[in-house]
Amino acid sequence: MKKIAQYVLVAASLLSLQACGSGTEEKKAAASNEPPLRFCYMICDSRELSTERFAPFTAYLSEKLGRKVEMVLKNTFDVETAAKNKEFDFFHVNSAVAVVLKERLKADFLTVDVQGRNGHKATGTLIARKSSGIKTIADIKGKTMIFGPALAPFGYMAQYAMLLDNGIDPETDLARYDIPPGSLKHDKVMYGVEYGKYDVGAAPRIDLDRMAKSDIINLDDYNIIAESEPMPYCTIGALAHVDPALKDKVKNLALNLKKDETVLLDGEVLKVLKRMGLDGFHPAVDSEYDIIREKLKRCNMAPYDKH
Repeated sequence: MKKIAQYVLVAASLLSLQACGSGTEEKKAAASNEPPLRFCYMICDSRELSTERFAPFTAYLSEKLGRKVEMVLKNTFDVETAAKNKEFDFFHVNSAVAVVLKERLKADFLTVDVQGRNGHKATGTLIARKSSGIKTIADIKGKTMIFGPALAPFGYMAQYAMLLDNGIDPETDLARYDIPPGSLKHDKVMYGVEYGKYDVGAAPRIDLDRMAKSDIINLDDYNIIAESEPMPYCTIGALAHVDPALKDKVKNLALNLKKDETVLLDGEVLKVLKRMGLDGFHPAVDSEYDIIREKLKRCNMAPYDKH
């Protein structure tokens, strides 16, 4: 009788384990059958560099969520239209574009990139070579200038606002200003000033520090004429149609991403944050974007433009 009882207990245990295993497999199958999540990344520098930078993070999300996540790359000016068409669910964009998506499409901010001297915030600078003799914003009047991308908060918006706040209208008070074409626009700003094609450049402080650290430029050769207030850096967010529970999952995965976290991608083990060039992520706080909103209004930029 004892042996029969033991057999019954063992059989029951096996059935229980099979049931648990079956449930797990069913959950995995259900997850794999869900439609892919689409994560849009605003192209930074170039499509190729953006693919290298963001593919590991996309794979990391897919691994942790148990669901396929697809990388969608969009040029800055195409992000809003793609969002309206629901071509993606989550996004990683600069803070000015993030404000556009929130104000016009009710998107949510989730996290902010952490990088460099100001953590989850960044600044824009006005720079000139010391040999130019330009030391103050007043000295910029009548000079040539090169900005970064037209929707860049730290390569265009911040500097345009600083000029306006100091009585210089870039449209009428400069000899001329240009925005470089093609990829690597922030680097081209620096090269334009370095080689004397322009008197003044609008450069993100993060890029100044990066190029100086790499010995591409020597900051001792430059005057940092002015530097903006720190403002939120690049932002991860979600469109309004995304389930709130899923938003929280993605947010927590980003916030808890450790510096040594790796992912296997195309047979190569990659450090996710290192490949992104980040130190981590910080929770997004809507009120911290008010300064972005104020400067966008000051510069007559979307989503507050009145053209």
